[in-house]
Amino acid sequence: MSTAPRPVVVAVGSLHYDIMVDAPDRPRKGETVTGFGWRPKFGGKGGNQAVAAAKAGADVRMAGAVGDDDFGQFLLANLLSAGVDASRIDRVEGRGSGMSVAISDSSGDYGAVIVSGANTALDPRSLDDPTLWRDAGVLILQNEMPDAVNLAAAKAARLAGVPVCLNAAPHRALTDEFVALVNIMMVNAIEAEQFCGCPVGDIASAVSAAGLLSSRFATVVVTAGGDGVVGLQRGHEPVVVPAIPVRLVSTHGAGDVFAGTFAAAFAAGRPFAVCLDLANKAAARHVST
Repeated sequence: MSTAPRPVVVAVGSLHYDIMVDAPDRPRKGETVTGFGWRPKFGGKGGNQAVAAAKAGADVRMAGAVGDDDFGQFLLANLLSAGVDASRIDRVEGRGSGMSVAISDSSGDYGAVIVSGANTALDPRSLDDPTLWRDAGVLILQNEMPDAVNLAAAKAARLAGVPVCLNAAPHRALTDEFVALVNIMMVNAIEAEQFCGCPVGDIASAVSAAGLLSSRFATVVVTAGGDGVVGLQRGHEPVVVPAIPVRLVSTHGAGDVFAGTFAAAFAAGRPFAVCLDLANKAAARHVST
């Protein structure tokens, strides 16, 4: 009895050693707040999305860079333990790995500061390797890598016939050349407003934002937190996926779980609405555990 091949996802993105701090609130400028505790955590949007895609059943190849430090060893070990192919992760001599400090408050929300470190040292030319793209169903990108890396990855993917999904977080201006290479644009409520000027506070406004973004991108996904998710393929009616009521523990990493799960489902050839539903359910489980 034959077994169907697993979908292949390529992730090109950031790897950060996250230091998570639990506190009653995030400090204002000049304020010192006493926290409850801290813990290290595997992170970086690229790494988180790669792991989420692997947990969702995809074979994941990741390209990125870490430093020649203990943080880098920690990051590589976590990728390998999740089943991610980390053979294309560069070890950069003399550079510290990327890291972040994230403060999670009593409401479950958070704020973070990232230091890119070795992430900026990935050579865009390394992405021309044809074996990286063999049988891939999608490329997932984020905005924690340099523009030159994202552009090179998108060009190589499209040359190989691989669709490009951009999780445009954090927000930054995108060149017309890069936009033309993106098949799927994925943003949260804040990023949607930054890109199209339409405030997103509920599903109706998320639909409006998706409509505006669809003038530049063939497929748009707007995640609106506790209000749900909107997906729009140009020429089709919007797909609305309601939020799943859960007990919120922390929103940290929820967008990455959504993006990685969506990528795995998309690479497997699942219908668009199914991809959104599976990703929404995975994100709901993540924020409640």
